[in-house]
Amino acid sequence: MTLPRRLAALLLGTDTSLRRMLQYWAATYVLYVACTLILLTQVHHGFSATTTAQTLIRWGWGTAAGFYFVIRLSPRIGLKPDQLAVLQALFSLVCTMFLYAVSGPLRGATLVMTLVTIAFCMFAARPRQTMLLSLVALAGMGVTMWWLALHDPARFPPAQEAMSFGYLAAALLSTAVLSGEMHKLRSRLKRQRRELTEALDTIRVLATVDELTSLVNRRRMHEVLEAEERRQPSSRNGQALSCIALIDIDFFKQVNDQYGHAAGDSVLRSFSSAARACLRGDDVLARWGGEEFLLLLPDASLDDARGVLERMAEQVHTMPVPGVEGRRISFSAGLATRNAGEPFADAIHRADKALYRAKESGRDRIVQA
Repeated sequence: MTLPRRLAALLLGTDTSLRRMLQYWAATYVLYVACTLILLTQVHHGFSATTTAQTLIRWGWGTAAGFYFVIRLSPRIGLKPDQLAVLQALFSLVCTMFLYAVSGPLRGATLVMTLVTIAFCMFAARPRQTMLLSLVALAGMGVTMWWLALHDPARFPPAQEAMSFGYLAAALLSTAVLSGEMHKLRSRLKRQRRELTEALDTIRVLATVDELTSLVNRRRMHEVLEAEERRQPSSRNGQALSCIALIDIDFFKQVNDQYGHAAGDSVLRSFSSAARACLRGDDVLARWGGEEFLLLLPDASLDDARGVLERMAEQVHTMPVPGVEGRRISFSAGLATRNAGEPFADAIHRADKALYRAKESGRDRIVQA
């Protein structure tokens, strides 16, 4: 890991949600810096008292910096993102009230910061929390305006403060309503995104899994074989790296004709379940078509592969099949090795010929190519 990435991990952490909250904090800190520069300009032009402005700047910067550590440690102290957003918003609102009080003739412009604070909450706080913050902001600014008009009516005319309060109330309540609508829209988009993700997952499953047997389908098996060819391009110590078996359920057409297609489906499902129980960890069984199955046995000798098929045969002979009671189910199999550098298509071709010989010689048997 490079030094910049290490510093980023140290300062921002590795959790995605935590990084997002710290990015919001960084944006608000930039806003504090901008407001500080404006306030210093006000002091320079004589609109604000130097001592009061410096006190507000030190308090604002110090507390805002402290929020970094609160956010960074929030997973340990159990503060949720919406709670952090509300705490920061309350602090910003208090700063805005003090800024309004010390800004003199420019105080009306500072009311914009109240709306900015509420707008920031749209991304993290819930609609009810945003509405409560709007009411708190309205009440706090109302008390601030009333106190200023009461104690210094010359600089803060009551009528002017009342009209400013009215504009602020309309803007805050409108912003709170818009926040609620934003939250609904965001929730709807999240739900649609989740539904789309689930639909894509379902499509992927349908594209790679046989619906009847829950085995991988032929298309997916081709991908598995291609990946296996890339993984094992040559033999190890001159020996075959894997084996392929083509399996065909014996007299399956008779089952369909005698018991019906629903019973035939039961045979396929029961066979798939019984066969999977006999596989090794890396073996892959696919429905190749109709009642035919293809089995890939990576890193297996002929003896290993034959042992797997023999266990499958024993399991299939004794498996219960709903709707086909009293009939013994069996399969024929052709087994072939995949030699060094050989495409799987050639090994499958040899396994197919061995399967044909197994059927010709009486079925219910395993024939090696």
